[in-house]
Amino acid sequence: MTNSASSQNPERLLSLDFFRGATMFLLIAEFTHLFSTLHDPSLEGSFIYTIAEQFDHHPWNGLRFWDLIQPYFMFIVGVAMPYSLANRLKRGQSHAQITRHVLQRAFLLLFLGWALYCIDPGKIVFRFQNVLAQLAVTYILAFLVMKKPAWVQIIFSFLLLALTEIIYRGFPVEGFNHAFVANENFGTWLDLQYGGADLQGHWVSFNAIPTTAHTIWGVLAGQLLMSQRKAGQKLKILLIVGVIGVIVGYGLNPITPIIKRICTSSFVIVSGGWTFLTLAFSYWLIDIRKRQKWSIFFRVVGMNPLFIYLFAHVGGAVFIEAILHPFTFFLFGWMGTLTASILTSAIVLFLLWYICYWLNKHKIYIRI
Repeated sequence: MTNSASSQNPERLLSLDFFRGATMFLLIAEFTHLFSTLHDPSLEGSFIYTIAEQFDHHPWNGLRFWDLIQPYFMFIVGVAMPYSLANRLKRGQSHAQITRHVLQRAFLLLFLGWALYCIDPGKIVFRFQNVLAQLAVTYILAFLVMKKPAWVQIIFSFLLLALTEIIYRGFPVEGFNHAFVANENFGTWLDLQYGGADLQGHWVSFNAIPTTAHTIWGVLAGQLLMSQRKAGQKLKILLIVGVIGVIVGYGLNPITPIIKRICTSSFVIVSGGWTFLTLAFSYWLIDIRKRQKWSIFFRVVGMNPLFIYLFAHVGGAVFIEAILHPFTFFLFGWMGTLTASILTSAIVLFLLWYICYWLNKHKIYIRI
């Protein structure tokens, strides 16, 4: 835990805090069941239901907004890495010290990601499909190449995608040699070897390899934003890369289907394009147009991302909801169960946000 004035650094990239905070706000909203409540079958056919559908993962081949949240998170970590490295070098830390910190942080992320899977069954299980466990891998791989020239980082990221494509298409084990079929692909086979397969959700641990590209591309974006180029030039590059990624990613869909659950190369590219476009919008709005006052709503969440994610994940949201439920249903029950449930989820989400606001107000930042 740190209690520091570093958050007031005038050189801080406020658009990154906004982007990270908005992403984390959506992540913790999932734990309040707000989106799943709005996705109620009784609302099918309505505008609300159509929008709510975008806040659920696509069942297989396709792309919804919610499929971008994890790429956002991976990308944002990458964007922050050059800034973090520069700050540590400014404080006089050696390369060995920085490397040790990276390895320790990656280990903690992996441990936390694994430990979260052990909560629900109440016993030790081995699963590594969630965002923290995946990030542990992408973080190290991105760090290993971040000091290399940009072209080296780009080639390395696409080599990871090519490796993924080759392995999935050429995997020789019978029953698992259908590259893009749920539970019949290399990723599922690999997870079955250590008992960590997700046969219902179809998520695979190997996703950490292709999605490393998101973190590497985030590093490149961070290095671009730290460069001496004019703001307009930086924005133009972000937009061009984003548009190319979206066009190429969607264009590849007939060849390699866009599947988030196994992070196909087309998915990584199209979602990578959307991450660049989202960063470009955030940078334009917050750092160029200086529309900053209202953005504090999301930025306070971005200041304590790991804490609020873990707090909501381990039962914080459920605990708050359990306390509120009798009161909200007493006050709003006359409006119907669905409406009362939606209002309860919204209040829980507000209280989770307020925790972040309180921590930021008292300059308490919980990090690893």
